This record gives sequence, structure tokens and C-alpha cells, in this order.
Amino acid sequence: MGLVAALVRSSFLVHAVYAQAARDDGLTPQQGQLLCVLMAQPYGMGELCSMLGLAKSSLTGLVDRTENNGLVRREPDPRDSRAVRVALTPRGARLADRFYTEACRRIEELPAGLDPAERDTLAALLGRILLDHKVPAVFAEPDQASPGG
Repeated sequence: MGLVAALVRSSFLVHAVYAQAARDDGLTPQQGQLLCVLMAQPYGMGELCSMLGLAKSSLTGLVDRTENNGLVRREPDPRDSRAVRVALTPRGARLADRFYTEACRRIEELPAGLDPAERDTLAALLGRILLDHKVPAVFAEPDQASPGG
């Protein structure tokens, strides 16, 4: 298999596993992404647009739906009285932690056929690609995540 096919098919595989973990928790994949991003801290709408790669109108709809489910709340931005930040509610923090833990477990199983050295090599090579393209850290390593918000 060539590099392009391997990368594209890998992205589909990871997305499918992530999406199933989200569905199992009653979330859309986009809601799961939003909750995972907010585990670290509240963010402004502009920051979330950049991190999630969404247009403002798409993010507004996503936040509205997630807020209506009681998982996030809008709060005033202490640096700009005209702006709002999006933060996890206590219920959202619990669900984010559960979803994040399960998604990590499932994704961690994908390279189960590789030995530890191969896994380390794969992680290092993928990490270089992500850094080269300045991909935002929308999903932290399990030992670096800070549940809550």
C-alpha cells in the first residue's frame, strides 16, 4: 500500500472508531471533539473556530446544540466584555472524561499488532507530520489531559 492510501485510510479508520465512541455516549463526533478541546480550559468562539476548523455559523450551531444538552455553557470573557467563552458544565466535564477515556482506549487498540518499537516509530513519524503542518492540539495524550474545565 502506498503512503497516500495508507494515510487516507488511516484517517478514515481513526474517525470511524472515534465516531462510534461518540455515538455510544450519545454524542456526535463534532460534540465529542468540542468536549475534548474544552477539557483543558474554556475557549473563545474564535479560538474554537480555528482549533476545530469550523466556520463561525457551524460552530455557533454546534455550541447551541451542545449547550441545549446541558454539556457546555457560555460565559463572559474576562478580557473582552463583548466576547464569550465556552466552558464545560459539570455534567459535560463528566461526559467528556468518560468519552475521552473510552475513545483513547479504542484508538490505542488500533496498532495492537505492532511491537513497542514500531509503535514508538509510528508515533514519532506521525508527530513530525502534525508539527510540520502546525495541527492544533485538539486531542491531548491521555496522560496530559486535564479533565474538567
